Amino acid sequence: MNNKFMFALIALLLATGLFAQGTAGTSSKYEYRHFIDMPTTGVLNKGYVGVAVKNLPDGNVIGGIEAGVFENFSFGLSYGGANIIGSGKIDWYETPAFNVRYRVLDETTNAPSVSIGFDSQGKGAWVDSSDRYEIKSPGFFASTSKTFDFLGYVVLSGTMNYSFENDDDKDLNFGIGVEKTVGKFVSVYLEYDFAMNDNSDKALGDGDGYLNAGVRWAVGNGFTIGFDLRDLLENKKLNGTQADRALFVEYIQPIF
Repeated sequence: MNNKFMFALIALLLATGLFAQGTAGTSSKYEYRHFIDMPTTGVLNKGYVGVAVKNLPDGNVIGGIEAGVFENFSFGLSYGGANIIGSGKIDWYETPAFNVRYRVLDETTNAPSVSIGFDSQGKGAWVDSSDRYEIKSPGFFASTSKTFDFLGYVVLSGTMNYSFENDDDKDLNFGIGVEKTVGKFVSVYLEYDFAMNDNSDKALGDGDGYLNAGVRWAVGNGFTIGFDLRDLLENKKLNGTQADRALFVEYIQPIF
């Protein structure tokens, strides 16, 4: 999927006028499972399937499908590669990735929600010399989040994870994130990945962590689109140190 197709899809959705709930805003019908890269406590509803595509720099495209099979339990598969959009040889990922998550505790008035899971999908190109993605996959993770009423909603989240892409750095990692709804159909996100597992001498991170920001808009019946600004602290050593941009499209519908 290239940028022209994505913008055409967005224009079509806006033209339909179907402002139904997606995963953003105060009227969101479905739970988002990531901020930008960081996993959240969200789980896809039982009986629903979600399809998502993320378009990153250097022609990198990641597509995934996820299904809610039991209450508070969902799993999915994803695959992609670098230079899919552009010219020349496509650098496909080594293997497909999978994710599974289970919400251990639902959020209550006095307590946050808690989810555990595994996600082997990293971001960016696959780096053979380091046996890892540019941005490591979460691996095993535990996430917690709490929602507060403030001019809509504010959601605070925290994540602890251990990635198996650890030839260069085997440390446990942490991340924090915040969502702020802006009206019924829009949310903005900010996340900070401490990248404690990506700051050794051999790692691809420079020690400052990964600061990402994004916006999501529920534009149609089950559709959510987004735009991300990634690595705002210019932490990556690979392919220069510039921050980058990404587009996101997600579609969720019931299957039974």
